[in-house]
Amino acid sequence: MPTVRPPLVDRFGRRHNYLRISVTDRCNFRCAYCMPHEDMEWTARSEILSYEEIERLARLFAEMGVDKVRLTGGEPTTRKELVDLAAKLRRIEGVGPLLLTTNGDAMGSMAGPLREAGITGVNLSLDTLDPGRFFDITHRNRLDRVLVGIEASLAAGFDSVKINVVVMAGVNDDELCDFIDRFWDCPVEVRYIEFMPFLSNGWQEGKLLPYAEIRKRIEAKHRLTPIATDKSAVAKEFAVEGARVRVGFITSMTDDFCGGCNRIRLTADGRLKVCLFAKTGPSLRDAMRAGATDDDLAETIRHALDGKWAGHPPMNQLIQTNDRPMISIGG
Repeated sequence: MPTVRPPLVDRFGRRHNYLRISVTDRCNFRCAYCMPHEDMEWTARSEILSYEEIERLARLFAEMGVDKVRLTGGEPTTRKELVDLAAKLRRIEGVGPLLLTTNGDAMGSMAGPLREAGITGVNLSLDTLDPGRFFDITHRNRLDRVLVGIEASLAAGFDSVKINVVVMAGVNDDELCDFIDRFWDCPVEVRYIEFMPFLSNGWQEGKLLPYAEIRKRIEAKHRLTPIATDKSAVAKEFAVEGARVRVGFITSMTDDFCGGCNRIRLTADGRLKVCLFAKTGPSLRDAMRAGATDDDLAETIRHALDGKWAGHPPMNQLIQTNDRPMISIGG
C-alpha cells in the first residue's frame, strides 16, 4: 500500500492536487514571449532532475493528494526517452490525468507512443496559422510540422487536445477567428491566452489584448455558450454554435483565477514554484542529493506552500516579482 499523507492545503484553504513538472529548460523554438533571444543560459545537464528524481518526487506528491500531473518544458519532447518517463509516471498509484504541453513539432511521430505510454491529454502551442508570421514568432519554419502534430494527436485518441494561442496585440490578434475556422470540425479546444509578463520577454501593457476584447471580436462572428467548469479551471470555456471546436480564455492578467488555484510547479532544475509569478522557491533537487528523506521533502514542500499568495500582484508589478524567463519556469 502507498503511503498516504495529509493533502497540500495552503493558508487560504486551497487544496493543491495538480503538479506541473518541467523536464527541460531547452527548446527547439525561439519564441520571444517565452525566452530571451540573447544571453539565455541553459541549465547544465547535471543540474537537471534525472528521471529517477522526477519519479520519486511525483510519487511523493501523489502521496500528498496530487492526482493530476502535466509534463512541460522548455520543450519536453526534446528530452530523450520522454516516453519512458511517461510510462513510469503512469504507474504511480493515484495519478489520474497525465498531460503534456508541447510545441507540437515532434508530435507527428511521438503522439502514438506517448498515448500508449499513458499520456491522457495534450496542449499544443500554436500562435499563428500564417507561415511567415510563424517564422517571425518562433524563428523556425515548422508550421507544417506542428499542424501534422495536431492531426497525429487527434488520431492518437487522447482524452483532450487543446491548442494554446498567446494573443499579442499587433502580432496575431487579427487571426482570432481563423483558429475557429481552421479547427471547426475538430474535437479540440482553442485556448486564447492573455500575454503575460516574464523576465526578458518584452512584455508591454500595449501588447496585451484583454480577454473582454478577444471575446468581443470572436462573438462578432460566432455565438458562444458558456460551459460549466470546476472552480480550479484556468480557462473560461465556451461552445461555438454549430461547431465541434470549443474555445477557452485564459485571463490571468485582467480576470485572474487565483482564488481556485490548485497548481504547484517543479522546475527542470528541481525548484518549487508555488505561483507562476512568484520568485523561485526551494530546491528539492539539492535536498534529495544531500540525502533528504521523503518526510524532509514533504516538510519543505508544505513550508513553501505556506508562503503562497492569496492572489498575484497587478500585472504591471509582475515583472518585478518573477526572477526567471518562462522557459526556465515551465509552461
